[in-house]
Amino acid sequence: MKKPPEPAADGDDGLWHEGWYRFARTLPSPNFGPRPAGTEIDLIVLHSISLPPGQYGGDEVLQLFTNTLDWNAHPYFERIRGTQVSAHFYIRRSGALWQFVSCRERAWHAGASHYLGRDNCNDRSVGIELEGLEGDRFEAAQYETLGSLCSAIAQHYPVAHIAGHEHVAPGRKQDPGNGFEWPLLQRTLGWPPRSFPESLRLPQNA
Repeated sequence: MKKPPEPAADGDDGLWHEGWYRFARTLPSPNFGPRPAGTEIDLIVLHSISLPPGQYGGDEVLQLFTNTLDWNAHPYFERIRGTQVSAHFYIRRSGALWQFVSCRERAWHAGASHYLGRDNCNDRSVGIELEGLEGDRFEAAQYETLGSLCSAIAQHYPVAHIAGHEHVAPGRKQDPGNGFEWPLLQRTLGWPPRSFPESLRLPQNA
């Protein structure tokens, strides 16, 4: 059973430059802020998103995270008009990877949240959005990209835990939902059960 690798210092290396991941397409978002001084990045939070919900392949999510979404383009958008949010990463159905915020900065993805005895998960987490809808299944290409990305993050930052938005904001959020294959991700990463939400932990020999 593997454990998350020992992180490197948060300097530049072959995969990272000032918190930007080499293998992601970059589209900087204005929706971010500084992390509190002395905060360690020890959590990855997984989300699902699609705009309009359940419709895939468009650029609406990219536009939402960069404050360029046309609120009048679809009736659903009126419900989220004026929302200013972001994530560090977004994985499309094809497995294509986008980055909006440097991991050195605090992206606006988890909102009001609590996990492992601490509030404000945005302060210490990296947020990863998967193109999808809670309850729907995700694509093999997304799991492949996600596994590589989580491993790269854990090599660079002291990540010890990974959870869904539904675990850090229970009752308020339901993503990525029951269509997400947590056992597959655990097997892919090889991280110990304690790295995952208690309700999802698999035996070490699973």
